Amino acid sequence: MTSTPLDLDNIQGDILVGLLKNTETYYFFTIGDDVNAFRRQLSLVVPFVTSTTAAMSDRATVAQSKKEALAQGRKPPLIPVAGFNIAFSQPGLKKMGIVDDIGDDGFKKGQFADSQDLGDKGSTVNGKFVPDWIPAFKHAIDGVMILSGETQLSVDKTLAQVKAILRVGAHNATIHEVIKIVGVVRPGDQRAHEHFGFLDGISNPAVRGFDTEKPGQGQVDPGVILLGHDDTSRPAWAKDGSFLAFRYLFQLVPEFNLFLKQNPLRINNLTDEQGSELLGARLVGRWKSGAPVDLAPLADDPELGADPMRNNNFSYSFPNDFSTQTRCPFAAHLRKTNPRNDLFQIAGPKSVEPHRIIRRGIQFGPEVTPLEAHDNRTHLGRGLLFVCYQSVLSAGFQFLQKSWSNNRPFPPQKPQEPGIDPIIGQINPSDPNKVRSMSGTNPNLQDATLDLPTWVVPRGGEYFFSPSISTLRDTFALGAHIQ
Repeated sequence: MTSTPLDLDNIQGDILVGLLKNTETYYFFTIGDDVNAFRRQLSLVVPFVTSTTAAMSDRATVAQSKKEALAQGRKPPLIPVAGFNIAFSQPGLKKMGIVDDIGDDGFKKGQFADSQDLGDKGSTVNGKFVPDWIPAFKHAIDGVMILSGETQLSVDKTLAQVKAILRVGAHNATIHEVIKIVGVVRPGDQRAHEHFGFLDGISNPAVRGFDTEKPGQGQVDPGVILLGHDDTSRPAWAKDGSFLAFRYLFQLVPEFNLFLKQNPLRINNLTDEQGSELLGARLVGRWKSGAPVDLAPLADDPELGADPMRNNNFSYSFPNDFSTQTRCPFAAHLRKTNPRNDLFQIAGPKSVEPHRIIRRGIQFGPEVTPLEAHDNRTHLGRGLLFVCYQSVLSAGFQFLQKSWSNNRPFPPQKPQEPGIDPIIGQINPSDPNKVRSMSGTNPNLQDATLDLPTWVVPRGGEYFFSPSISTLRDTFALGAHIQ
């Protein structure tokens, strides 16, 4: 644990707090041939970067405005906010001449080369695996700019200002757009819910010395998320930075809903509709309200789901027994990605901590249309712009996907093999069983396995390094006077 306070003016705001947004644009780019010109212009972009301090201030301002409006019985106003962060891939750092080995093999290798090990579908072309990604992510990307705001107009204004500085579109452009992806929070009561309908983003860990821990949330040392806080092997300029894993995840929502409808759990006199809702909750590990099935095993409890002091306060040990799937399947998405007592009782209370990540990102795409609902088939692209931060990719995102979500025997030492994470789990290339399946979906038939279609389809991604603001200014950027 670090003994010095975090420099919140130096850490980019999306990492520890999250940029405040109703909409968010991810602008992926390559650096032009005149690298020094880009680095000179970058010095003019640095002032746009939202720090942790600024992100906290934005949230406090909006929260206070909402509180005052509700007290006066009026609708909260839309407060202007403009968030901006920037991160670079290994090719981007190399192109800029930042040649130090940052000490992370996953980052150095890149996600395209990692895609087969992640379980992404693809084919072998001339002896090389090529994932089924959209073309933009099959080529080198040097960096990503993350822009957030209360409206798309606000985001577009910031993007236009930054693009003008970097001379995008001009004959002497310093960067070139690869792809721009826009995410928007879902409307009405579905705000903060992902497209399958489940409340999202409520399981992030608390960072010691920064966050106030809520019951059951779990704490991590700053060094689990930020470089340079417990590992002196990294270059000095890497301190206060974090690795950003981006995944472009498409969700097949009508198909997911059809599967639940066709496979209701017929237990305890539940109606078919209730049985379908229960199956969905057991696949995810939470009800759509956010209530964990470990605390609400047979029926949703919206008050529990909405209570941040209770909705994470569980450990898969009720009642002091982690060897049954009665309350929650071993392979439920939440249990796979944060196994809590499943590992505590085997390897100690801090065994999960090195593998925690802070998740950000946003939903993209329209709501399911009446035609899609009628056809039970996806016609329009929608899903999640998944982003997470960690200090070691092989212990964070890569570990969660490969060693936990895709790994049938995990969690270990269970009376039934858990199977694959039903939401994000993919077939491990070395797995002889080419069918996605899990056990324990029916609490009364825990030995039975259920074959699962694929509902989350990765279509691209990359690993980036989100540097500190001082590193952006003093190491990555060049003074505007340098020719």
